[in-house]
Amino acid sequence: MASMDLNLCYLTATEAIDQFKAKKLSPVELMKALLARCEAVNPKLNVLTYTFAERALEQAKAAETRYMKGDTRPLEGVPVAIKDFHPVKGEITTFGSLVYRDFRPDNTAPTIERLFDAGAIMHCRTTTPEFAHSGVTKSLLWGVSRNPWNLEYSPGGSSGGAGAALAAGMTTIADGTDGGGSIRLPSSINGIFGYKPPFGRNPLDREHPRETVLHYGPMTRSVADAALMQNVMSGAHPGDICSVREKIVLPQRFEDIRGWKIALSMDLGYFEIDPEVRRNTLEAAEVFKELGCAVDEVDVGWNYGVLDAWQTHWEGLFAGIAGDLLPRWRYEMEPFVVHLLERGLSHSAARLYRCNLVAGDMYKTLAPILGKYNILICPTTAVPSVRAEHRNDDPDFNINGKKVPAYVQWILTYPFNLMSQCPVASIPSGVSSLGIPTGLQIVGRTFDDLSVFRAAAAFEAARPWRNRRPVL
Repeated sequence: MASMDLNLCYLTATEAIDQFKAKKLSPVELMKALLARCEAVNPKLNVLTYTFAERALEQAKAAETRYMKGDTRPLEGVPVAIKDFHPVKGEITTFGSLVYRDFRPDNTAPTIERLFDAGAIMHCRTTTPEFAHSGVTKSLLWGVSRNPWNLEYSPGGSSGGAGAALAAGMTTIADGTDGGGSIRLPSSINGIFGYKPPFGRNPLDREHPRETVLHYGPMTRSVADAALMQNVMSGAHPGDICSVREKIVLPQRFEDIRGWKIALSMDLGYFEIDPEVRRNTLEAAEVFKELGCAVDEVDVGWNYGVLDAWQTHWEGLFAGIAGDLLPRWRYEMEPFVVHLLERGLSHSAARLYRCNLVAGDMYKTLAPILGKYNILICPTTAVPSVRAEHRNDDPDFNINGKKVPAYVQWILTYPFNLMSQCPVASIPSGVSSLGIPTGLQIVGRTFDDLSVFRAAAAFEAARPWRNRRPVL
C-alpha cells in the first residue's frame, strides 16, 4: 500500500470529516484505502470476522453526495468497525461462538444504531473471544487474534479485534463493550484511546437489561474522536430503563488542567505490577506534573475480595444469559467458558448480592480520594500483554516471579466495573521492551465524564501517541 494511502488509513475521524467538508477527500477514497488495508494485514492478525466491501462503498458514495449537498450528519461517511458481540439487525452476529455461527439478530444495539443514524459506515466486524468472556481474543470459531505490535502476543480482549484494527489502520473508529476491562484493556495493549462511560450514560443492548458492570463505549486513535462518538452514543433510550436523562455534550477542545490534584495508585492495593509498566506509569505521572498538576500516591486499600466479587458477578450474569446452552453445546464451547458457566450456575442469590456489599466497601475508600483529588490514575494492565494463546486457567502464570490468577489478575480494569458509575479511560503511557504499548487509566468521580476527557486530552497534547504505528 502506498504511503499516502496508509496515511489515509490513520486519519482520525475529526480529520477525515474536516477533509470531507473541504472537498479534499472523498468518503469513497477513504473507504477504499481501509478495505485494502484490511485485505492486506488481516491474514497476519486475524482480527476481523466479516467485511462488507460492496455495501460500504455504496454507502460511502451516498455520503459523498451528502457532502456535496451540504446535508451531513455528525459521523457522515466515517468507517466504523463493529464488535462481533454487538447485535446488528439482519447481520450474522456470532458472539465469537459456534453456537451462533449463523445467528442473525432481529434488532440492533442502541449505541450501534445511533452510530449508523449519525452516518457512520460499518465496513467490518471485529473478533471477540467466545461470549466476550476473556481478556485474550481467541475462539474455536475464529481462531487466535494477534497484536499488530508483536504477533506473538494478544491484542487483549474482549474487544481485542477492535483495538488491533485501530492500531493497524484497518478502521477509523471502532466500538467496544467493557464488562471487566474489555474496552480499556485492548486500548492499552494496542496503544489507542478507550473509554468506559459511567453506567447509564450509554444505553445497553436488549440482551443485558439492568446489567451494571457492562458498558458500550468508543475506541479511537484520538481523544477528540472518542468525544465525537460519545456524543452520538450517549443519552436516554427507551430500550434501556437505566439510561440516564442527563446528556453531557463533550467538546472537541478541552480546557487545561493546571492546578489539578491527581491521585496515583500503582497497584490498587493488591496487584503485582511488572517493572516496565511501573516505569511507564511513573513517567506518565511526571507528564501530569509538567502540566501543572500535583500528583500524590494514595492507598486505595482494596484486596482480593474485589476479584472474588467481580468474578462472582461476572459468572452469575454469564450463567443467567447462557447457562441453558450447556446441555446442547457443552462440547462445542471453549472448556474455560463451560467452567465459567458451571461456576455461575452454582452461585446463590445471597452470594450474588454480597457483590453489592463489596462494591459498597470499595467506594467507602475510593470516595474520599475522589473527593480530595480531581482524578485517580493507575496502570491499565499489570503486564504489557500476554501470549496470543494465553490460557485463562494457567496454574503457573506469574508476574515478577509470583503466581497470580491467570484469568484477570493481569489487568487493573475490572474493579471499576464494580465501581460502575465512575467514568474511566485508558490512554497510552509508553512502550515496553516487547514493542507493545502500555496504558494508564484515568478514573473520574461518578458521572464526571468531562474531567476524564480533559485529563486525557491534556496528556495527549503533551505526549502525542499517534505518531507511533506498528510495522506490518
